[in-house]
Amino acid sequence: MTRADVLLGRIVAEADAAGFAAHGVHVLVGDDTAEHRWAPDVREDIHSVAKAVCVVAAGIAADDGLLDVDAPVAAYLTDVELGEGVDAVTLRHLLTMTSGIDLPWSETMMTDWPDLAREFLRRPTRGRAFQYSNASTYTAMRAVAVVVGDVEKWLGPRLFDPLGWTDATWRRCPDGSIVAGEGLALRTSELARLGHLIRDGGVWDGRRLITRPWIDGMHSGWVAAGSEPGYERYALAGWDGPGAGWRLHGAYGQMLLFAGDAVVTITADDHVGADRMAAAVMRFATGPSET
Repeated sequence: MTRADVLLGRIVAEADAAGFAAHGVHVLVGDDTAEHRWAPDVREDIHSVAKAVCVVAAGIAADDGLLDVDAPVAAYLTDVELGEGVDAVTLRHLLTMTSGIDLPWSETMMTDWPDLAREFLRRPTRGRAFQYSNASTYTAMRAVAVVVGDVEKWLGPRLFDPLGWTDATWRRCPDGSIVAGEGLALRTSELARLGHLIRDGGVWDGRRLITRPWIDGMHSGWVAAGSEPGYERYALAGWDGPGAGWRLHGAYGQMLLFAGDAVVTITADDHVGADRMAAAVMRFATGPSET
């Protein structure tokens, strides 16, 4: 029995005992994999895990010399009205949720204004204050689109095709742009490939898709995000913890959890139980192994 099998068994037992409404779990430890399903492996919204795909998009574009994430966003979105202090807001600030622009998430934010990016940037900034909002990621991808064109199509040969995300779709806002911070539909097995790419520092199947600093930036250079356990520090799409690992975390329990050479991919429909499940996975992945 491999370490992946052992870890999977503990996760499945925990999910069943807790009544966690999981759809699927995939475990990668070293070179070994194991998986379990409670429901068919169909594509579903990975929600905020899509923010990591946005970071990858920005990173590849930067690797290709197309943009500078530390340049003001106004250098790319040149025809928008800027709120007070927003001329100093960079793409990195948008991707780390530290623009200081107040526009919290809402279910209707993509249709509340004729152009969400324009609405976001016309508001004043409070400095480098943290606020988690899909408007921030959306605006970042609007800036990336200025230099790459349609972000989803541009990522096709650079990310989607290598990872085998054939015909995967990203939901669009009314103006045709990807919604960015959510809306990307993947199977558990497909999401697991993103976890594998990240764990291996940007290399997939022997091919480097993105340079390592962008991957490392998902779990370093932390910014203070609050006091709630597991949500205290944020980086480029990644949350610190729980415990000794870090994670990408989408609504309703879509998660990639990283601990050493282990990556656990979970898809689910259990928003309330997700934090407890994440904590259990980290305990199992970082504690003494059981054989």
